[in-house]
Amino acid sequence: MEIRGPRELPARREDVELRTEDGLRLVGELALPESRPPVATVVTLHPLPTHGGFMDSHILRKAACRLPALADLAVLRFNTRGTASPRGRSDGSFDGGAAERHDVAAAMDLVRERGLPRPWLVGWSFGTELALKYGREHDIEGVILLSPPLHRATDEEVAAWAQDHRRVVVLVPELDDYLRPAEAAERFAAIPDAQVIAVDGGRHLWVGESQTRRVMDEIVAAVNPAALPLPREWPPA
Repeated sequence: MEIRGPRELPARREDVELRTEDGLRLVGELALPESRPPVATVVTLHPLPTHGGFMDSHILRKAACRLPALADLAVLRFNTRGTASPRGRSDGSFDGGAAERHDVAAAMDLVRERGLPRPWLVGWSFGTELALKYGREHDIEGVILLSPPLHRATDEEVAAWAQDHRRVVVLVPELDDYLRPAEAAERFAAIPDAQVIAVDGGRHLWVGESQTRRVMDEIVAAVNPAALPLPREWPPA
């Protein structure tokens, strides 16, 4: 059967709680390959909660539904402070990306405690700001930025990645509402090794199966390229 929409493929799924150093409880989910250890880990950072972003924002949910089975990846999703979803509400209140520094750290604490391998941060929109601002503080292999608006991450915070060995992969929709490919190329030029990928026909919200598949393919191309091409049917033919 064709893999489309929110179809959930086999995985070991566990509700988790993260504890921040400023005393908050954040709710989340960890999805692992069903019968094998993960080869790498994706820690997702969701879009702006004041505009409807949460751990179930569709690209992040589909990553958790598909990538443990298709690419042997662990996928951690969680609600940043003050954010609610069907999983529950995380403690605290939205802080515009400042105190969320502790939320990113709490997620990375769980990765370390569980011994999850080769972590990457995958941010979408507001989540890209958190990845750029705070990702360098943690033991990660790189960041994947989906639709980065570059509203909160400063030019200095972006340029700091030029002195870092970790990979920076940027997916920029052709028709983005905030940052389009030409401007993105200029803004990320401060990181000579950044991989800026313009997605023809793409939009900020990555709506539609073709855009979802493109995002999944690019995540896996960075994190576990041996799993490509990703099957389009389950069970795989």
